Amino acid sequence: MKVSLNLLGMFIVIIYSLSLLSCDKSIHTEPVIVPDYSKKEYWLSLPANNVKEVDIFYAYPTAWVKEDSSESNFCEIDNRIMLIGSQQAFDRQATAFKTVGNIYAPYYRQAVATYTLSLPEEQRWEAIGSIPAKDVTAAFDYYIKNYNNGRPFILVGHSQGAMTTMFLLKDYLAENPDVYKQMVCAYVIGYPITTQFMDDNKHLKFAEGPDDTGVIISFNTQSPKIAQGENIIMTDNIGIVINPINWKRDETLAEASENLGSYMPTDSHGNYERIANLADARIDLAQGVIVCSTVNDSAMFQLSGNMGLGVYHSFDIPFYYYNLRENAEKRVSNFIGK
Repeated sequence: MKVSLNLLGMFIVIIYSLSLLSCDKSIHTEPVIVPDYSKKEYWLSLPANNVKEVDIFYAYPTAWVKEDSSESNFCEIDNRIMLIGSQQAFDRQATAFKTVGNIYAPYYRQAVATYTLSLPEEQRWEAIGSIPAKDVTAAFDYYIKNYNNGRPFILVGHSQGAMTTMFLLKDYLAENPDVYKQMVCAYVIGYPITTQFMDDNKHLKFAEGPDDTGVIISFNTQSPKIAQGENIIMTDNIGIVINPINWKRDETLAEASENLGSYMPTDSHGNYERIANLADARIDLAQGVIVCSTVNDSAMFQLSGNMGLGVYHSFDIPFYYYNLRENAEKRVSNFIGK
C-alpha cells in the first residue's frame, strides 16, 4: 500500500483542533442572519452546466481551526482556513459522487471541533443548530428554489456536515414533503443516526439494502480495539448502521477483497490514488459502528491526527470511496427506474 505517513493537511484540518482547547461553552443565541446564497462566492461548488439527471448536495465536515483561542467558536463564512479545509474535504469526499450527479456544496459558518466535542449531546445539537445548520438549510432552500429544477437529489454530509444534514432531514424535509419525494437517498456519515432520532422523525426511513430509495445511509468507522464510549464521535450513542461493502445490516464480515477500492493520500501534496484490498468492514451491533480490522492503527493515526488511536473518522468515506460511488449509482438507477 503506497500511502504517505506524513501529517497531511487534507486530513488534519478536521482533527488538529482537538489540541486547541477552548474554555468558552456558550451557545450562540443572538438572531442569526444567514448568508445570501444568491452570491456565487458563498458556494464551494456551483455547477455551471447540469449535465446529469441527478444533483448531489454536499455538506463538508469541520474544516477550520482557531488561530487564536480568543476567536469565536463559530467562524465567518470567508474564514481563510475553512476555505482551504473545505476544498480539501471536497476533494477526498464529494468527488466520490462526481460520476453520479451535479455537485452543489455551500460554504457555511462552522463551530470549532474543540467546542462541539466538549459539549453534552443536547448542547452539541443546540450549537450545530444555532448557526451551521441554519446556513446549510438556507443554502439548501435556495438551491431547491433556484437551481434544482425538479431533479432528483442525494444528500451527502460528513461529521459536522452530517449533523447539518440531519437538520435538513428532520425539519426541512418534514415541512416540505414534495421536496422529500425528490430525494434519492441521504449519506449521513461520520455522526450516528440513532434509534431515538428515527423514532422522533417517523417520516424518515433507514436503508435496508443496496438499492432502496428515499432512505438514510449511515456509519462510523473504528478499529476493533475501541470499546464503547472511547470513540469521541460516538460517545455513548449507538448508531443504526449499514455495511458500506456488502450493504447488509447484520454482522456479516465484508472482506477487504470485496472492497471496490479506497481513495487514499500518496504524498503530502494532496495526491490520492485508488488502493485495492485495504479496508474490510463488519458491523458491531452492540456499539453501532463499522469495525475495520485490516488497516494499521499507527499508520492511520499518523495520517489523521489526534482524534484517537483506532478512530477512523477521517477515513469513513475514503476507505469505502468506490463502494459509495457504485451504491449511489445503483440507487439513482432504481429511483429513476421507478
